Amino acid sequence: MNRKIAQRFKSFFAPNSLRIQLLSRSLLILAVLLALIGLFQYVFMRDFIYRNKANSMQSQIASISPAAWQRSGTGADDMRQARLFIPEAELVFIDLQGNYSVLSSGHGGINPPRLDAQEYLDVLGKKPGAEPRSKPRINYRIVDSGGLEQLVVLQPVFDHGQLLGLLQISTLTSPLKEVLFRQLLIFLVLSLMAMLIGLLGFLPILKRTLDPLSNMVDTAGQIDAGNLARRFPTRQGQVEIDRLAESFNGMLERLEASFEAERETKEQMRRFISDASHELRTPLTSIRGFLEVLLRGAANQPEQLHKALKSMHSESVRLTKLVHDLLLLTKLDRTPRIELTEGMLDTVLRDMEPQLRILAGGRELSMLIEPDLKCKFDSDKIKQVVLNLFHNAVQHTDPEKGYIKIALVKKDSGVQLSVQDNGPGISENHLPHVFDRFYRSDSSRTRKYGGAGLGLAITKAIVNSHGGTISVESKEGEGCTFYIWLPE
Repeated sequence: MNRKIAQRFKSFFAPNSLRIQLLSRSLLILAVLLALIGLFQYVFMRDFIYRNKANSMQSQIASISPAAWQRSGTGADDMRQARLFIPEAELVFIDLQGNYSVLSSGHGGINPPRLDAQEYLDVLGKKPGAEPRSKPRINYRIVDSGGLEQLVVLQPVFDHGQLLGLLQISTLTSPLKEVLFRQLLIFLVLSLMAMLIGLLGFLPILKRTLDPLSNMVDTAGQIDAGNLARRFPTRQGQVEIDRLAESFNGMLERLEASFEAERETKEQMRRFISDASHELRTPLTSIRGFLEVLLRGAANQPEQLHKALKSMHSESVRLTKLVHDLLLLTKLDRTPRIELTEGMLDTVLRDMEPQLRILAGGRELSMLIEPDLKCKFDSDKIKQVVLNLFHNAVQHTDPEKGYIKIALVKKDSGVQLSVQDNGPGISENHLPHVFDRFYRSDSSRTRKYGGAGLGLAITKAIVNSHGGTISVESKEGEGCTFYIWLPE
């Protein structure tokens, strides 16, 4: 038990384990998604913080009188007011003639950046054909000045609708970046926690999800050639696993049927070889016995010689018939379909009537044959079928009180041939086996007539080769009736 648990534990954490692969790939997808979310969050939040900061500086600077930016000495009181509102900003005023006046600088040893004149003119609306802007808008950019990154806002200054110049407000972006990095760090910590919680929560869910597959693995381990009766559970709540289980069950059913058919075939072959060997050994043993008698001197006695030769001839005829029947069965097994031609079956039976009456001897023979019954058949093979059934009836009816009836009628898009007798019949125990090869019931099938139990087997094989069916009805003590149906 411990070994089994250890093996399952080892397979669970194996690198090529389905659980590990699903878990790792799910976490990888989650990590990629979180990284993309973090990247987009950084980009959008950076733009939001910079824009918000620029808007804040623009709003704060709007509270100072526009005329203050043109006064001589640049309005010291107004500058102190600007410092009060935005102490970290550096202020520069650019008039309409492009004069660059630093209003406040050197805060923290940082000088305001100086942009290209064209950039100032573009904002002032001095491009050819351009009109000065009457409505202020947020106009900011990120500038690298002396190795320090600064946020620069350019704000046109109006006085009673008249453009006075351009105000440049700049501040370091490092405090803003600290906010961004702090937010990014919080996001990374939360993402790692989410992945850890996902890992801990996903493991039992994954195990539960793959339990049906584990059950199939356990069931498959219990199935072998000697135990094909086990089936996979097909109601585990997962459509794909249930369909897979149904497919495996269907395959197992086919395998079980194949193994069963193979076992039955081997058993039939074993019985066939045993019975054939027994049937062949009997006449050979008899012939050998008579030869030994002759070798001892019986050959010099005419009466014993004649008796031995007659018996050996009888046994050789029986042996020849047995070999012929075996070869015929082999041929029918190898080529179950034969060439059929359309003809009148009633004509064949009427042609056989004189021969059948001779074989019947003192038994009463009745023939009920409907006219013009047409079907496809092999004439020689059908004659052999009729003779086999008729011989069987003759052998098992009384020579004087016996009664045999042959009927041929139309039935179910075909013709039905029946052979009925008033013999001892066949018991229910033996009835299912009458068409088996070498089968003889103790009560009604004896060696009295030298039969080997192949006649009915050959009859069934011939009928099958015609695409027909053969059956028997019988009650012990009331005779039996064989029915043959052939399609049109």
